[in-house]
Amino acid sequence: MPRILIAECKQEVSTFNPVLSGCEDFTIRHGQEILNYHRRVRSEVGGALSVFDARPDVELVPTYSAHFITSGGTLRDAAFEHLAGQLLASIKAAPPVDGVYFSLHGAMATESEGDPEGYLLAETRKVLGEQVPIVISLDLHAVLTDRMLEHTDAAVAFQTYPHVDFFGTGERSAKLLLRIVAGEVWPVTAKVTVPALVRGDELITETGSIRHAVHAARAIEQSPGCLSAAMIWANPFTDVPALASNSFVVTDNDATRAEREALRIANLFWEHHDKMKVPLTSLTEAARITKENPSGTVVLVDAADATSSGASGDSNTILRELIEIGYEGTALIPIVDPEAVAAAFAAGVGNSVRTTVGGALDKGRFTPLPMEGRVRMLSDGRFHSETTRELWQAGKTAVIQSGSFTLIVTSRAVSLYDRALFLAHGCDPRHFGVVVVKSPHCEPQMFKAWAARYVDVDAPGSTSANLRSLGHTKCARPIFPLDPDVKFMLKVKMFQRPRHK
Repeated sequence: MPRILIAECKQEVSTFNPVLSGCEDFTIRHGQEILNYHRRVRSEVGGALSVFDARPDVELVPTYSAHFITSGGTLRDAAFEHLAGQLLASIKAAPPVDGVYFSLHGAMATESEGDPEGYLLAETRKVLGEQVPIVISLDLHAVLTDRMLEHTDAAVAFQTYPHVDFFGTGERSAKLLLRIVAGEVWPVTAKVTVPALVRGDELITETGSIRHAVHAARAIEQSPGCLSAAMIWANPFTDVPALASNSFVVTDNDATRAEREALRIANLFWEHHDKMKVPLTSLTEAARITKENPSGTVVLVDAADATSSGASGDSNTILRELIEIGYEGTALIPIVDPEAVAAAFAAGVGNSVRTTVGGALDKGRFTPLPMEGRVRMLSDGRFHSETTRELWQAGKTAVIQSGSFTLIVTSRAVSLYDRALFLAHGCDPRHFGVVVVKSPHCEPQMFKAWAARYVDVDAPGSTSANLRSLGHTKCARPIFPLDPDVKFMLKVKMFQRPRHK
């Protein structure tokens, strides 16, 4: 009876967000609580459990889960030390196991550790020894380090962007782990690093130029003798030494094929990388488009303040611009400001409130904006995402109406890649003249498929698609698009763990 250990530690950060993350930005679950939660949601762990649960001969050993409430700023060293300590202690306390499924994001960074996931895997390996297989699942925005692969038997990554295959990625990971545990396969991994940081619509995996590399990786993974394959392009806002795009291929002990296919995927990516930038519209032009739009909804994409990418969420830049140009239509705008929420709670539903909104966190970029309005709704900020049904926790939340502007003000950031925050607070985006969406890409049906105009705005923020404006200092240079005339030198690194006995 194979005994499988389950662990999870996930966070994505923007190191350009000045607000540090802490333990309070994670939901922590232990033991059976991990299974009870993930069996109800469409997460990676949920997908893995669906595979393990279908096998009556598999015994599960759930240990520790630290799941970020949303992306954020760099993690405090003390917080990582605490989380890592708890996770590793739970692994040490577990009975002997035959395999490990470890759910990671891959774009975490602390104040002094640029590769927290690699550290966790290395320390897990020290506890469990060299013979226990470890399979990890990763986001497409993972920063894939050598240390991660040195201590892992195989990696499995998302295949879609916008991400819709959380559950499927967990399924693929679990199936591969069971094959390794059974001694059916002996994984060998080839990794090719590509000096590019990319953004934009060309990364939509079904329609963009990235599809050439991603579809090739899918076909390779599904072919006989191949176990996993992916093109991942990292989170460009996690400025760490290993930041870059990577292809990787895992085969069943066929190093030559792994190398050949990883190079092919990387070349397909590099062939199209020049197009993988975002055409941005200035604030002035975006405001003009909004004001002159005769009907329908204008979606203003403020990806520079994308909470799902690690931004603070407290940008009021577009709100300020709409007010200054005299926009008179209806507007729906999310913003993080715990002090404004506190003022709204003090005023109460139906009463007027005078406060400032925005500029509460990233004070170097945004200035508080005075605002007077009426409190329409107050909530505890707990609701479920449209996509995975995972619980999102925005903290105390207030809906404030100021003239024709509806502000959904949260105490903390939550991911905004669907409409869950809006709908949970009684606001259907289709009923507004303008909606500010703080996410670089959502599934088309969320906004783009029905919007009258869809505008990527060149606003300030710690996750701006204008990558040269951010000030990278730690990643290897030269790298596209931060430097001119970047060359791609073909180089493969190989990784293989001892064969499972």
